[in-house]
Amino acid sequence: MSVLQSVIVETSPFDDQKPGTSGLRKKVKVFMQKNYTENFIQSIFNALGDKLKGATLVVGGDGRYFSKPAINTIIRIASANEVSKLIIGKLGIFSTPAVSAIIREQQVLGGIVLTASHNPGGIRNDFGIKYNIENGGPAPDNITNKIFEQTKQITQIKTTPTLETDRIIDILGTSKFNVDGREFTVEIIDSTINYVNLMKQIFDFNKLRALIRGTEDRPPFNILLDSMNGVTGVYVRNIFVEELGASPDNNVRRVVPLDNFGEIHPDPNLTYAKDLVDKLKENSTYDFGAAFDGDGDRNMILGKNAFFVTPSDSLAVLANNLECIPYFQKNGVHGFARSMPTAAAVDRVAAKLGKEMFEVPTGWKYFGNLMDAGRLSLCGEESFGTGSDHIREKDGLWAVLAWLSVIEAKNMGVEDILKEHWTIYGRNYFTRYDYEECETEGANQMMQRLEQLIASADFVGKSFTASGKTYTVAKADNFSYVDPIDNSVAKNQGIRVLFEDGSRLIYRLSGTGSSGATIRVYIECYEKENVLTDAQVMLKPLVEIGLDISQLKKFTGREEPTVIT
Repeated sequence: MSVLQSVIVETSPFDDQKPGTSGLRKKVKVFMQKNYTENFIQSIFNALGDKLKGATLVVGGDGRYFSKPAINTIIRIASANEVSKLIIGKLGIFSTPAVSAIIREQQVLGGIVLTASHNPGGIRNDFGIKYNIENGGPAPDNITNKIFEQTKQITQIKTTPTLETDRIIDILGTSKFNVDGREFTVEIIDSTINYVNLMKQIFDFNKLRALIRGTEDRPPFNILLDSMNGVTGVYVRNIFVEELGASPDNNVRRVVPLDNFGEIHPDPNLTYAKDLVDKLKENSTYDFGAAFDGDGDRNMILGKNAFFVTPSDSLAVLANNLECIPYFQKNGVHGFARSMPTAAAVDRVAAKLGKEMFEVPTGWKYFGNLMDAGRLSLCGEESFGTGSDHIREKDGLWAVLAWLSVIEAKNMGVEDILKEHWTIYGRNYFTRYDYEECETEGANQMMQRLEQLIASADFVGKSFTASGKTYTVAKADNFSYVDPIDNSVAKNQGIRVLFEDGSRLIYRLSGTGSSGATIRVYIECYEKENVLTDAQVMLKPLVEIGLDISQLKKFTGREEPTVIT
């Protein structure tokens, strides 16, 4: 084995490498700038410090454009920074939930995930890099802040330019190198094996197989799963086709990961997954539909005829039925949590079942401490993310398997399950308006004005009327969160206007976009009896009030949202 020598490359900082809600996301062409990707990877390693020496890291992502050059860069820089071993998915493929699972199973230092999640891919679109810590979850604020500080002062990159990387990730197996007299190992694995085995430990695959295939007493339950040309395709084929007997022709679609996602936007909502919605509306033989995003951590649940389940309701239904899943039968249920903008449907389940309930800022990293402390079993975000303490990321495939487990146990369809749930708990009507790629200055001015408005002496107690309905402000603030485990504080997490009847308006600037500013407006109202009205009709007065309060059109010039969910 020849000895390879690392070198030091001089560099200068970039001024735009502050990680957002879940890592650094930019246009591909930004990452392609000389030393841009190298700077950020080296900054991650600098922030980790001495912990990096002799460590093992997991590397992989959703296979989007620029993944392979980024992995080659990571291999060379890791080798020079005294990392002992990298575990990489074949072809660079690794769903975000699978990365979390293998970090936890192998008990390694962490992982580098190459994804921009639900953002579009391809050379004209988005790329992303995020670091996951040893519990398998996204790096918390204290670590991302360290990384950001390193990006502002970086002057050198350590790399091994003669380390040949071009074909490493194409073939399963282990490669060993001698770098500066140290052994450096790259192991290429099938990224589905560990994850599929974990799902078999959580769910009863025999029951799920009987549900999908049918039995003498029950017809087949006809499903249609859409991977939207993202990373979940390889996992869907393994779990649903090979293990559970679903048809590769009729039950799954768009299962081949493409580096540009086939020029679609891989975001599982009613706007960007409209193709799936239309297929369920056209074909009434389908009992269930689901879509996943680019990196596999988000999900959308549909019933017969494309009956839509809001993520907030999905979380609440699962919370109310966890006894249907073997994992929770064995381990118990320790508590529930939701992100602050998510509708409070799950809060009502927690109250009835006597479980702890947590409201946290947007970002999956805020659930990790609660899970590690044994106080949280199930959590979710209104942005189509659902998960449990089996890993430390949201998990789209897990959510679908959980729903199918509930359906199998209750012998009911999706719509009937929701209507039964609303009869018991009432209904939290919910919608979200997204205004993507707004001018940053106007978006910031709007948020500053809202901050001043809610701080005014006469705002609490003020009434607003639209379409014949009146809402009176009970409380208004910019949400802050004190972590009950480590007492860390997250401030300025979104402006909340809370009304006396439990209705809410939330305003946030999103941290998941790659350019401009994305404004999100969340609208929620609760009804105990009137649970079957069309959601947009029910929410219309609050939508009008929300736009009036924010003066969104004035500050952004936008007449309509980009996406309504």
